[in-house]
Amino acid sequence: MIDLKIKVCGMRDKDNLLQLLELKPDFVGFIFYSPSLRYVGDNFSVEIPNLVKNAKKVGVFVNSSTSEVLEKMKKYRLDIAQLHGNETPEVCKTLQNEGFEVIKAFQADESFDFKILESYETVSNYFLFDTKSVKYGGSGKKFDWSLLKKYDSEKPFILSGGIGPDDAYAVEEINISSLYALDINSKFEISPSLKNIEWLTQFFKKLGRL
Repeated sequence: MIDLKIKVCGMRDKDNLLQLLELKPDFVGFIFYSPSLRYVGDNFSVEIPNLVKNAKKVGVFVNSSTSEVLEKMKKYRLDIAQLHGNETPEVCKTLQNEGFEVIKAFQADESFDFKILESYETVSNYFLFDTKSVKYGGSGKKFDWSLLKKYDSEKPFILSGGIGPDDAYAVEEINISSLYALDINSKFEISPSLKNIEWLTQFFKKLGRL
């Protein structure tokens, strides 16, 4: 089994998060995009992300102003800003200059032009490829992973979009050295943001993490 990091996104419930942390994920994501069903809410407690001690805390944003991203990153003591919209390389650079890592997300489909990545190479720590959707993620659908054969960068990337409990072995077939992590979310849910810990446990085991 290839060595892959795991990012579990869309968390907001305290007890559910504590159960997740027992599995030792590498990244935990909190969504600050209000149209999302997994939006943390307007009164999200700083105590919840502070529970995460041994994983990187990721704030997910979609076309938010740079000032808003910075405000949330500092308030919730997050480590990484995941930019899931049409943010420019300049926005990424500003966040890096403030001491934060950046995941720049892209919506992949058959028409995706991988040349777009070039201007983000030096201002992103990771790329993330998700299934194209009007809701910027959380669709529960996969894109055609064979498109990743066009990826010729050494920048580590995160695979997202409809990854479910039965996909642990399928990711091995991608066979791209830059594949760094899997981003899992809606396919492991009982309801929006509430994860099924048993499904996650089995998935972690299949990946050799437990």
